[in-house]
Amino acid sequence: MKSPAVEQKTFLLLLVCVTLAFGWILFPYYGAIFWGAILAMLFRPVFRWLLDRFKGRANLAALATLGLILVIVILPTAFITASLVQEGSALYQKLQSGDINVGRYAQQIFDHVPQWLMNLMQRFGIGDMGALQAKLMASLNQGGKNLASSAIVFGQNTFDFLVGFGVMLYLMFFLIRDGAELSNMIRDAIPLEPRHKRKLLGKFTTVIRATVKGNIAVAVAQGAIGGVTFALLGIHGAVLWGVLMAFLSLLPAIGAALVWGPVALYYLATGAYVPAGVLVFVGVFVIGLVDNILRPLLVGKDTKLPDWIVLISTLGGMALFGLNGFVIGPVIAAMFISAWDIFSTTKEEPQSPAAEADVAQ
Repeated sequence: MKSPAVEQKTFLLLLVCVTLAFGWILFPYYGAIFWGAILAMLFRPVFRWLLDRFKGRANLAALATLGLILVIVILPTAFITASLVQEGSALYQKLQSGDINVGRYAQQIFDHVPQWLMNLMQRFGIGDMGALQAKLMASLNQGGKNLASSAIVFGQNTFDFLVGFGVMLYLMFFLIRDGAELSNMIRDAIPLEPRHKRKLLGKFTTVIRATVKGNIAVAVAQGAIGGVTFALLGIHGAVLWGVLMAFLSLLPAIGAALVWGPVALYYLATGAYVPAGVLVFVGVFVIGLVDNILRPLLVGKDTKLPDWIVLISTLGGMALFGLNGFVIGPVIAAMFISAWDIFSTTKEEPQSPAAEADVAQ
């Protein structure tokens, strides 16, 4: 006769194998699946509201929610992406033709370096200004070309993008309509105590909503303000720099300043004090305060992870998963903290009399 323990272990092995195989099949479109699930989760309250208005017709409510996502999220993102590719291509051509010479801008800054600063640099062994200028100019030119060419590459692979986009929309419809049932099935299948499952799934949902709703809103606001300011000052590639500021705003404290700071420094060094003053004012008193004002309103203080965990998990997530990692990284960090918190709490809980009797035996 077959042993029940052997049958159970065999079934668990089969379960792990088919799960890994299924994940392997889905991996080529994990980005589309990931964002489809995220958007379905975020717009679930809208679906419930529409479901009441449409008198329980779930298909119609899901289609209306999907259309709302297209108008609010996907179409604006597509417009910004198209503008980003266009400006990136134009900037790359100007860099190639020499119309924009980043090295010349750096040279103008060096020409205005005060003598005391040059003497200080010489004391630290970096007084060879010619070699330093050459290295910095080469680095700035190469960095500008890489940044512009990256925007061009971002617009390539159109077929793969269209397939992934179709997969995302198709999946999103069913996740919007049947998401509650699927969530209940997953929750029931997790072999944990109900209170632990509630804590982990609650933390998972909270962090995803906080990261997407809060961080993306803050990033969009900071990038938009920076891009409009650059456009008003006549700086080339305002959309490109605005998008870059939006990405860098995910880094605490110094994010967007990595873009507007060097430009303000250039204006100061070349005597353009009015544009420099405008950039510093907008950067410090507008862009810098957006995070302090919007994030508590959209996220809430009780859902925030420590800044150093957010920074490390975001950078690590983006290094491993690309753009998707800025959500995946903090979610993994939050689940890591919650799982260890449950583990430590469980160890500290007093055992029941029956359990203590078993241990004594």
